[in-house]
Amino acid sequence: MKKSLFAAALLGAAAMSAAPAIAADTYFPIIAKGFSHQFWQAVKSGAESAAAANGVTITFEGPNTEAEIDKQTDILNAAIAKKPQGLGFAALDSQAQVPALQKAADAGIPIVAFDSGVESDLPLTTCTTDNVNAAGAAADKLAEAIGGEGEVAAQIHDQTSATGIGRRDGFVNRIKEKYPKITIVDIKYANDALKATDDIKATLQAFPNLKGIFASNEGTAVGLAVALKESGAKVVGVGYDSGKTQKDAILDGTLLGSITQNPVGIGECVVNSLAKAMKGETLPKVIDTGFYWYDKTNITDPKVAAVLYD
Repeated sequence: MKKSLFAAALLGAAAMSAAPAIAADTYFPIIAKGFSHQFWQAVKSGAESAAAANGVTITFEGPNTEAEIDKQTDILNAAIAKKPQGLGFAALDSQAQVPALQKAADAGIPIVAFDSGVESDLPLTTCTTDNVNAAGAAADKLAEAIGGEGEVAAQIHDQTSATGIGRRDGFVNRIKEKYPKITIVDIKYANDALKATDDIKATLQAFPNLKGIFASNEGTAVGLAVALKESGAKVVGVGYDSGKTQKDAILDGTLLGSITQNPVGIGECVVNSLAKAMKGETLPKVIDTGFYWYDKTNITDPKVAAVLYD
């Protein structure tokens, strides 16, 4: 019996010594879709926390706004040229940036996508919210608030990223499938709060019988809140993400509520997944980082408050 235990201990020690370790100079560039929203700062915080826990170095980069696809591609190419040991990437364009990622794959650099995936099998995994289901949940809340009938609109943050497409389709399809008495009369696209404000004011003027509006990210939700306050329109507003302006708008009744992701968890997931890949661990193709609906009734719930940010 003692021999068996001793042999098992030796085998375990051998296995541990054979497992690949992460080198002290391991470097992962993490490339986000932008810096203008607090969402990305929360992702950055999670990534930095995981980097410290794993003993790796990261940089967190991205264009100034989420409209700068070419700028993000330049940042991506520059990061690949530094020959890092892994790469985290949130694509502004799910198709156009695949060739650049192919360069990383050809160089043997493990890729982990986050927030927005790409139309490719190149990433080992994607750390993301189930955007279709989350936007569907937002549609349910909006539909309930307007009594299941009437005209609604959507303000979406872009037409090219997986998040923009997923949230638009999730909202639209849920309304069409479950609420035959609700008509989506307008869908507009804006990549910042100022343009979203102008778009939503135009929508309110064009559709005086509008009952509700869905805004698909932090910037568009802020634009929705501003447009509703400045116009005085009595329209139900539902947002996505968090941030102080959006939370204040929910607390003062300007917005009904929002979907929150888990941005800190997304950042942690990216770095942890790259560290696991360095150790030879197999990753699932998608890691769902979860979401919550929040409004003034549950905004202080510990589970919800933990994933909100300012």
